Amino acid sequence: MRKRKPKPRVLAPDPRFQDTMVTRFVNNMMVEGKKSTAFKVFYDAMDIIADKTNEDPHSIWKKALNNAMPQVEVRSRRIGGATFQIPTEIRSERKLSIGMKWLISFARKRSGKGMAQKLSAELIAASKGEGAAVKRKEDTHKMAESNRAFAHFRV
Repeated sequence: MRKRKPKPRVLAPDPRFQDTMVTRFVNNMMVEGKKSTAFKVFYDAMDIIADKTNEDPHSIWKKALNNAMPQVEVRSRRIGGATFQIPTEIRSERKLSIGMKWLISFARKRSGKGMAQKLSAELIAASKGEGAAVKRKEDTHKMAESNRAFAHFRV
């Protein structure tokens, strides 16, 4: 039997958009505890997005996050000597964190000058339904779809 679930931490909303999700995104982006640097990078990326698209950068960020969040994933499960990839639905909390992590990691892998430039490019691409993070989501969904026959093994 597992112990009780930990209480979810209460996050302070960010100063510019008053959104706790932004704080969470910045916390994921932060390296070596440098939160102020992470916030600066995020806000610089938002300014770049506003310049490039002439739209509200917060809504573009939200759209990008929605486009990068997977709905299903495959989990490996060993049954009778064979390992099956079993498609499972993802909890909303996990969907969110996976989507954020994919956006950040693929932004880091992008070519360009500075994290703000890379992040803005990845967010704009993801909001249009393109980009590496969205491609990863689609690949994950394809994997789940092709292994749908094993869905009855679900735990």
